[in-house]
Amino acid sequence: MTSRLPAKARTIPAEPDQYGLGRSLTATILRLPRHAGALCFLSAVVFTAMTAMEFLYFRQLSGGLPSLDMRIFGFTPDEGMAWLTALGRRGGEIILVWHYLTFALLFPALLSVTLVSLILATGRRLKAFRVQPVQLQSIFALVLVLPYTLADYAQNIAVARLLSDFLSANPDSLSLASALTVTKFALFAVPVIVIAAFWLAGQKRLA
Repeated sequence: MTSRLPAKARTIPAEPDQYGLGRSLTATILRLPRHAGALCFLSAVVFTAMTAMEFLYFRQLSGGLPSLDMRIFGFTPDEGMAWLTALGRRGGEIILVWHYLTFALLFPALLSVTLVSLILATGRRLKAFRVQPVQLQSIFALVLVLPYTLADYAQNIAVARLLSDFLSANPDSLSLASALTVTKFALFAVPVIVIAAFWLAGQKRLA
């Protein structure tokens, strides 16, 4: 007699979890409010260091002229060129290394994460926000913050290019850098206003 071997079960390859990355990102974002205090402190420390460098060192290099990315209302091409001329190549290289290749790489991302954490932390104090799906909460926070993040990095790239290549400084490139600076501050104000509104609404609810 011949023995029958059991039929080998067909192996079905597991389908990749198409939503795994999205779930992981959402979970990470939703944990940010727990660290809002630490993120605020760290952002304040980095901002203080940047401000100290600006007033105690960079303005000495530029003859007292404020850096371009500190000018909330932008600058004219002549004002931008005056800053670059006052710095000279040596001053431009110093600011490029000690600001745009260090703090300017870290701070926009750090501040953006801090803003997201504060939006979620203050929003969850309100029932209308708290009852929303967690994915919607995270998307809401990202939509408010990401435009600022992109504008800040774009502005940093524009100014860094001017510092690394003085020949690229012309009315068009300086006007672009100015427009990005104004846009950065305007987009930064959006999440700040929302956070303030959420906080005030939460205070009224507790009163």
